[in-house]
Amino acid sequence: MGNDTVNAKDERPVVLVVEDEALTIMDLSDVLDAAGYEALQSASAERALGLLTARTDIVALITDVELSGKTDGFDLARAAAQMRPDLPIVVVSGRSKPDPDRMPDHARFVARPCRGDDILEVLGTLMTP
Repeated sequence: MGNDTVNAKDERPVVLVVEDEALTIMDLSDVLDAAGYEALQSASAERALGLLTARTDIVALITDVELSGKTDGFDLARAAAQMRPDLPIVVVSGRSKPDPDRMPDHARFVARPCRGDDILEVLGTLMTP
C-alpha cells in the first residue's frame, strides 16, 4: 500500500462501512481513505452492531439496505441510532426507497447509482455540527 506512516492510521476518524458487495465496499473504502478516514468494513449488520458496541472510535456509519443475514440496513441504522444517538448515519440503496418510518431521524438516504464522493458529501454534511 505505500501510505503506511506510523500512527497516521490511529488518528484518522473511523467510519464503519456495512456492505456485503465486495467491489462496492472496496470502492467506498478507497474514497473514505483518500478523504482521510479509516474505513472499518463489515459485511453484516450483526457484526457491525458488535463493532459499534466494542469500538468507541467509530464516528459514522454507512450502510447498504440489502445485507446478507437477518438484519437489513434500515434495522441496523435504527439499532445504531439507539446505541449511539449522535452517530451520523448514511443509508444507501439501489433497490429500496427511503422509508421514513424505518429511518432514524438524523440518518440520510442516498440512492444508487451514486459515486463514493456523493456518499462522502452527505456524510460531510451530517458530521458538520
